[in-house]
Amino acid sequence: MTLRLYDTESRAVRDFEPLVPGQASVYLCGATVQGEPHIGHVRSGVAFDVLRRWLSTKGLDVLFVRNVTDIEDKILRKAAEAGRPWWEWAATYERAFNRAYDALGVLPPSVEPRATGHITQMVELIQRLIDAGHAYAADGDVYFDVLSYPEYGALSGHRIEDVHQGESAGLGKRDPRDFTLWKAEKPGEPSWPTPWGRGRPGWHLECSAMAGFYLGGTFDIHCGGMDLVFPHHENEMAQSRAAGDGFARYWLHNGWVTMGGEKMSKSLGNVLSIPNVLARVRPQELRYYLGSAHYRSMLEYSDDALAEAAAAYRGLESFVLKTRDRAGEVPVGEWTEAFAEALDDDLGVPKALAEIHRKRSEGNKALDNGDLDMAVQIASQVRSMLGILGVDPLDEHWCSTGDSGSAALAALDVLVRADLERRTTARAEKNWAVADEVRDRLAAAGVEVTDTPNGPEWSLKAGQ
Repeated sequence: MTLRLYDTESRAVRDFEPLVPGQASVYLCGATVQGEPHIGHVRSGVAFDVLRRWLSTKGLDVLFVRNVTDIEDKILRKAAEAGRPWWEWAATYERAFNRAYDALGVLPPSVEPRATGHITQMVELIQRLIDAGHAYAADGDVYFDVLSYPEYGALSGHRIEDVHQGESAGLGKRDPRDFTLWKAEKPGEPSWPTPWGRGRPGWHLECSAMAGFYLGGTFDIHCGGMDLVFPHHENEMAQSRAAGDGFARYWLHNGWVTMGGEKMSKSLGNVLSIPNVLARVRPQELRYYLGSAHYRSMLEYSDDALAEAAAAYRGLESFVLKTRDRAGEVPVGEWTEAFAEALDDDLGVPKALAEIHRKRSEGNKALDNGDLDMAVQIASQVRSMLGILGVDPLDEHWCSTGDSGSAALAALDVLVRADLERRTTARAEKNWAVADEVRDRLAAAGVEVTDTPNGPEWSLKAGQ
């Protein structure tokens, strides 16, 4: 393997060596299904979908687990405020997240476990921690004893004297830095029976139990947003390793989507929901935008940045489609060495995209020169590279618009080509008024016209 990844725990770029040769095990912290997803929520899905595709392309059999947190304080509170059952609320927004992932072409995980389906595994993990002297029960709650685990803080770099869990101090806590594994039953809340009384799991416990159940005590990669490093991932690592598991060997964290320099979140009110954004650009254009920055960098949202990304994608798409239209077929080819070097360097998507745009420029020159064989060769490379990034224009996911969509595009093509023929005739006769009239009418309808040595070509503007 030539892939190198930045590991949050070691704070260094490391060679990726899978635990089991020929396989890769990956756990991604999925959604807490409390409300509609916004583009900040799904950035990790897009970023680590690229990781998954690249691992698969390099010949690894990838077991990819993405969980659903369907029991949590915010879910219970919002459901209660809306007068709806908590399980119905969670299921509603779980479907909303899956619609968003599917719209953006994120591959479905190998398995998508729900927290509420793994209470048995959580209880077993708590018992292991109690038996090992790393957890204790008090008044129906169970806490992890942070001071019993000397390596606490290794992932986040937090000093033990500065630790604050961000949760209320239970009456039975021995130390305010301890965190909750199990919450005692409260009136009106769901609960499950345990040796320590009825209650429900703490958030951190859920992921450790599910990751261990599906991937084993030690697995390759744990992914998630950088906001999860502390306390969530720190606590996951502490409780799992304290119980005797090696847990994740590599920790990968993606940067936030920000607005005005602040993390996009519901509490700030700067939310851009997936349906709202998809009213402005197509799903593949939004995916291109979310995946265009390096996964560890912050992505500052603006309408202009989104429009620029959409236009950049449409340039790549236009080249592939023009080549197909002229040559008849563009098969998926091989990526370039420069592209592979970029992705092998900690998933360097910006450099990979620069290589794709360079090849597109070469391909357009080949088209202009009438060299269809060269154009097809380059377009095949572009398809391969865009496919690894999840945005191959000819992938069936983006082409499956349905019969009505295909029929509409075919009808539009007939109408536009008739206008282009009228424009060509007018220009030949030097009737510039008619030529300009046709051009302006098409532009007003969202149709872009490009004059080439082989005649005029048309495409829809971004967002049409």
